[in-house]
Amino acid sequence: MSAGIIAMMLGISTLLGALGLAALLWGLRTGQFDDTSKFLDGARFDGEEELKDAVMMEEKRKKALEKRRKDKRVMPD
Repeated sequence: MSAGIIAMMLGISTLLGALGLAALLWGLRTGQFDDTSKFLDGARFDGEEELKDAVMMEEKRKKALEKRRKDKRVMPD
C-alpha cells in the first residue's frame, strides 16, 4: 500500500471516531441515556399480566392528574 492510502485511511477513521465521540457526548449532555425506569420496569414487570397491570396503573395516574388539573381550573382563587 502506498503512504497516501494509509494516510487517507487514518484521517477518515480519526474523523469517524471524533464524530462518534461527539454523538456520545451530545447524548450524555441532553439526557438521552437517563431512562432508568425502563430497565427497572423490564425486570419488575416481565410477565404479560404484570405489564397489563402497570399500564392500568399508569392510566389511572394520568386520569387522576388530569382531574386535579381540571379541578384547579374550576375552583376560583
